[in-house]
Amino acid sequence: MCGIVGYVGPRSAAPILIDGLRRLEYRGYDSAGIAVYHDGGLIVRKVEGKLARLDELLAGDPVPGNVGIGHTRWATHGEPSDRNAHPHTDPSGEIAVVHNGIIENFLDLRAELAKGGAVFASDTDTEVLAHLIAEEYDGDLLEASRRAVKRAKGAYALVVTSSREPGRIVAVRMISPLVIGYGDGEMFLASDIPAILHHTRDIVIIDNGEIVDVTSAEVKITTLDGEPIERDLLEITWDAEQAERGGFPHFMIKEIFEQPQVIAETLSGRLLDGGSVSLDSVDVPRLAGSLEKIWITACGTAFHAGLVGKEVFERLLRVPVEVAYAHELRYRDPLITPRSLTVAISQSGETADTLAAAQLAAEHGSRVFALTNAVGSTLSREADDVLYVRAGPEIAVASTKAYLAMLVGEYLMALAFGVERENIDEEHADRLAFQLRLLPGKVAEALETDEAVRAVADRFAEHEDVYFIGRGLDYAVAMEGSLKMKEISYVHSEAMPAGELKHGTLALVTDGTPVVIVLTQGDLYDKTVSALQEVKARHAFTLAVAYEDDEEAAKHADQVLRVPRVPDLLSPVLSIVPLQLLAYHVAAARGHDIDQPRNLAKSVTVE
Repeated sequence: MCGIVGYVGPRSAAPILIDGLRRLEYRGYDSAGIAVYHDGGLIVRKVEGKLARLDELLAGDPVPGNVGIGHTRWATHGEPSDRNAHPHTDPSGEIAVVHNGIIENFLDLRAELAKGGAVFASDTDTEVLAHLIAEEYDGDLLEASRRAVKRAKGAYALVVTSSREPGRIVAVRMISPLVIGYGDGEMFLASDIPAILHHTRDIVIIDNGEIVDVTSAEVKITTLDGEPIERDLLEITWDAEQAERGGFPHFMIKEIFEQPQVIAETLSGRLLDGGSVSLDSVDVPRLAGSLEKIWITACGTAFHAGLVGKEVFERLLRVPVEVAYAHELRYRDPLITPRSLTVAISQSGETADTLAAAQLAAEHGSRVFALTNAVGSTLSREADDVLYVRAGPEIAVASTKAYLAMLVGEYLMALAFGVERENIDEEHADRLAFQLRLLPGKVAEALETDEAVRAVADRFAEHEDVYFIGRGLDYAVAMEGSLKMKEISYVHSEAMPAGELKHGTLALVTDGTPVVIVLTQGDLYDKTVSALQEVKARHAFTLAVAYEDDEEAAKHADQVLRVPRVPDLLSPVLSIVPLQLLAYHVAAARGHDIDQPRNLAKSVTVE
């Protein structure tokens, strides 16, 4: 999710790199830096904070040279700081790398390198790559990079340059995006098209598992095994603003379609052999063994993730769980004890009420576990334990990909704790881990409902009231689906357990009223269908979200949006996707500012 740029050609590299990074600022970042070849060596300038700080540094100490790489970092390993900013070099300073993504086995590689005498200057997984390439180097940067990459597991993009081979840049794509731009006697590299679009519209998109050798004169693409690849140039016709959104009309829809990759990154390096789980640096035995109760505290979308977490934790851990809005919990006298675990969920890690609730829990002696997206945030610093969800920067105010990453983080926690507490046996753990590994592909399939959602969105856009119902985990999903609808479409929307309809809300259902029914929980299926029939009898328009092989749903609902079959426990990861799309397309039909809805902010940092 970081920003990468590279340049090789006749012009001064530093201004081109800085300009490219500035055009990627919309992706979010916490530090920035460049490495440029000049006069026999690499000159590295990097700082924590915004590009303005890097501009000031370069203004006082300019960097000449016409080959270089640049980076804006969104922290995943190591807090935001000057030392953790990219580029990173090997100890000799002759090889520099920038990297976007996760190296799953970096701790093993770091330990192996340290045994050989390596000394590390940062806390990042990226620096390991610089050491590996230096160790593999025998006069050919391309081959050294190829061999190093084969030792590193993960999902990432890597760009390398060396003072030993000036005029050459090597880049590798392992899932994370990478593009090459062709100029007149010059070449550009980037993690996203907007960085280089004002220089060239002739682009090659690098595919997964490919390595690129770039000079000012040519680009050679091969597989990691050395097989040459020929690829035609793609002429980009988007304008710069469209390019920032990857060709999508809004960041929200772009982020919805990024969700398969986000889930893959959340799982990366954490699902180990069989059903075993690594929660990074979390001491799972210490936490899991003494649990008597779990408290979950959050606001908004994170609270809805907590509702899913409650059911998941209770089913897999057999521990009572209470979910509390942070703004309510902070003013209660809750029965939190030292044998409780408090899970505080916040995308930004800066939500004022969530921070206050976490502090209250700590005052009661509870250990605080942060589930957040932002490395170095206040919540991550103040919590006892942290699991970063790795959703990357989320630009749209209405959260989508961070929500799914939070859900996956909770499943990982439950699996790790459940195995440690022996609530989950080896066979069950293996099955659950297997299904978690399938989720990125399953979410990609769920996104195929987009066309069907578009077709029904106009009908919803005509109404000022919408109701969402479900039971169990489906109710938690209904809550999030309803929030998305009201956030960006400004349609009045309510969510409730399906059984609650008859206790008042049914009086509001009239001819044509849209009602969304989430239908994935087998043990509650018939009860939910009964509620569906109640609204049908009042002539509501009913839209169900159901599994692809559910033959009953179409007999009851006016229209059905299908998602792939998964174990019911995992269904919230899939059933929310059509509801995200529904909210988006209804808002688009009503002509609203989708990425910046009225009266709302991305991070609520005041009470």
